[in-house]
Amino acid sequence: MTADTSANASTKRALLERTSTRISLTLLLLAAALWAFWPAPPAPTPPRSSGEPMKAIVYREYGAADVLRLEQVDKPLPNDNQVLIKVRAASVNPLDWHYMHGKPYLMRIDGSAFLKPKNSRLGSDVAGVVETVGTNVTQFKPGDEVFGAGPGAFAEYVLAGQNRIALKPGNMSFEQAAAVPIAALTALQSLRDNGRLRPGQKVLINGASGGVGTFAVQIAKSLGAEVTGVCSTRNVDMVRALGADHVIDYTGEDFTQSTERYDVIIDNVSNHALSDITRVMKPDGRYVLIGGAGGPNDGKWLGPMIGAIKALILSPFLSQDVGMMLANITTSDLLVLKELMDSGKVTPVIDRTYTLSEVPAAIAYVEAGRARGKVVIRLQDEKAENE
Repeated sequence: MTADTSANASTKRALLERTSTRISLTLLLLAAALWAFWPAPPAPTPPRSSGEPMKAIVYREYGAADVLRLEQVDKPLPNDNQVLIKVRAASVNPLDWHYMHGKPYLMRIDGSAFLKPKNSRLGSDVAGVVETVGTNVTQFKPGDEVFGAGPGAFAEYVLAGQNRIALKPGNMSFEQAAAVPIAALTALQSLRDNGRLRPGQKVLINGASGGVGTFAVQIAKSLGAEVTGVCSTRNVDMVRALGADHVIDYTGEDFTQSTERYDVIIDNVSNHALSDITRVMKPDGRYVLIGGAGGPNDGKWLGPMIGAIKALILSPFLSQDVGMMLANITTSDLLVLKELMDSGKVTPVIDRTYTLSEVPAAIAYVEAGRARGKVVIRLQDEKAENE
C-alpha cells in the first residue's frame, strides 16, 4: 500500500467517523421528537379466556429481573387461526430483557406505555404439545409436538399463530427445540438472505459463542462457507467444535486489524466502528448487524438501533452492503431449520436450564452477556417442583 493510498484510506475513515458522530446527535433529537408527537398505541387485545387458571411470568413495571413475578392468570383460548400449546420448554432472548427494562425508550412507543408496560407477558420461543386448535387451523391437531414462537411463552400455556410454528424435529428434545426459533431464524436469514452467502465464500461471525452465533457457525458451514468465529478464550474450543474453520480469540487479537478479507460479516456484538469493519471486508462484501446486539444501557433512546441506523445512512458512501437483521418468524423457515436438525447439520447449544419460577434468574444471566448458546426454561418439572 502506497503512502497516498494509506492517507486516502485514513481520510475516508475520519470522514465516516465525523459523519457518524453527527448522525448520533441527530438520532437522539429524532427519538425525542418521536416520543413527543407519536400517538399512544392502543392496548393489545386480550385473548379469550377459558375460565381456567394457569401460571405465567408477568411484569407490571420496568426494571431489573426482580420486577418479574410468577402469578396465576387466565388460561387463553385460541382464535380461528391459532393453536393453544401446552408449553414444555421455552427459551430466553435479548428482546426479553430489553422489554423488561423498557429500553431503548423508543420501544415504549410501539406496543408499551411509556411509564408502565401494557403487555405484561414475556417470552416468545416455545416448544410443546398442541392442546386445542382454532376452526381455521388445518396443519396441526391436538397432540402434535411443535416448536416456534408465541408471545408470552413463559407460561404453562401459550397461543401461537399457525403460520409461526412447525412440527418439532423428531431427534430433538423439547428443550433443544425451544432453543431454536428466534436465534436460529436470525442466523439463517442473516446468512442466506441478507448476507447472500454462497459456497466457498468467507464469512466472519463476531460473537460466535452466543445464541445466534452458535447457530450461525453451523448454518454457514451447511451452506458451504469458510467460517471464522470470534469469541473469548473460554469458548474457542466450543466454536471450533461447531465447525468453524478458524477461531479468533478477541482477548488477544483484533479481527479488524487482520489482513484477511471477508465476503460476509455477521455482527452479534457491535463492538467495532463501521470504518474498522469495512477495512476487513471485500469491496463487494456484505455486513449484517444483528438487531439484538448491545446491552440494556447502551443508548437509552435508540439502543442497538443506533448502530444500524448509522450503517444505513453511511451505506451510500461505501462500496459494501450494510444493514440490520431482525428475525421473521415463518413456518417455511422453521421447516428449513427442522430439516437441518433432522440431518444432524445443526444442533442447538444449551448453556443452562431453569424452571418457570426461575425465569428472573435466567433473564439476568442472559442479560449479563456470558451465555454460551441458549438458556432454556423447562416446564415439565414445574408440577413436581410445586407438589
